[in-house]
Amino acid sequence: MSAPSKGRLLLVDDDEGLRRALARFLERAGYEVVVATNGRDATRWIADLASVDAIISDLNMPEMGGLELLRAVREHDLDVPVLLMTAGPDIASAIEAIDYGAYKYLPKPVDLDVLQDSVHRAVAVRKMARLKREALSLVGQSSVLAADRAGLEASFDRALRVAWMAYQPIVRAADGSIFGYEALLRADEPTLPNPGAILEAAERLGRMHELGRTVRSITVVPMARAEGATLFVNLHPNDLTDPTLFDRMSPLALMASTVVLEITERAALDDISDLRTRVARLRTMGFRLAVDDLGAGYAGLTTFATLEPEVVKLDMSLVRDVDKNPVKRRVIDKMTALSHELNMLVVAEGVETVAERDVLRAVGCDLLQGYLIARPGRPFPGVVWSV
Repeated sequence: MSAPSKGRLLLVDDDEGLRRALARFLERAGYEVVVATNGRDATRWIADLASVDAIISDLNMPEMGGLELLRAVREHDLDVPVLLMTAGPDIASAIEAIDYGAYKYLPKPVDLDVLQDSVHRAVAVRKMARLKREALSLVGQSSVLAADRAGLEASFDRALRVAWMAYQPIVRAADGSIFGYEALLRADEPTLPNPGAILEAAERLGRMHELGRTVRSITVVPMARAEGATLFVNLHPNDLTDPTLFDRMSPLALMASTVVLEITERAALDDISDLRTRVARLRTMGFRLAVDDLGAGYAGLTTFATLEPEVVKLDMSLVRDVDKNPVKRRVIDKMTALSHELNMLVVAEGVETVAERDVLRAVGCDLLQGYLIARPGRPFPGVVWSV
């Protein structure tokens, strides 16, 4: 009876003689080997990558090279190790290969002992990745951020394609009528399961402007039916350096008089050049500004003083259990009074109970937002939530 296979390998090389020689060597080492003549040919395995334990591919091939194959693989599988071989190694291509998630970069002619050891380790890494995913599912986590650039790019590209905006109503504290909606990013991409993961991917890939433009372009579409409601849109500090934000003909700018741009106090603005000038330009376009997460961000006043916001949003950590915490109530009371002195509207975020709502009304908060009113969801223009 033959020994069980150590694993299935996909071998990709346009050199027929080398391909055959390597396949024989790896088969004698105990692996099952399937072959492809180039990257394009190898993509027939895309739908069956779960059965592949490692891919060994030439870097330079006609039709589709190794890096292109790697990117295609990462569209479908974040874990399968890819070993790249090349007859013309150089530092630049090696860095690019590793950056895009190649498990190993092997110069030709390939040292067979090195190849065998590399394949052995790659198959073990593949098994460990499967176990890690199984462990994550056992503890209720079904997704994990890709570690390599190719995988992360694939995940991020898919997230942008399926991105949509949820809208959470913001109501007047006095009567519960709709004042506006906050637009919140969502994407049906399991490898980037929440806005924080999408933001982290954009930061790692240097694609913050692309993410911001996507958000701004899809945010405004349903709000045309919102009957004059104010739209709250979150900005990352990096968005302030994007020229398209200041385009007066953009869809968001065309409705600027009904838009509040939120900038979190958790983010430092020190690295933004000409910040005051940029803020002034936004105001001349008709936008209002809000400081988000007030009470949970930096202790300093740089953000607050520079933005001079029309709206402040109290962080939900300050709002939580305010009815049970006299210190929180006192702080919110004073923050609200000072904001009113400066002609700023105060939004209390994260309102979840009737008791919290009643205290926030009593201390003078103008607007309320939170699960007590409604969870974020598809837009519901014209619907009034009773609080």
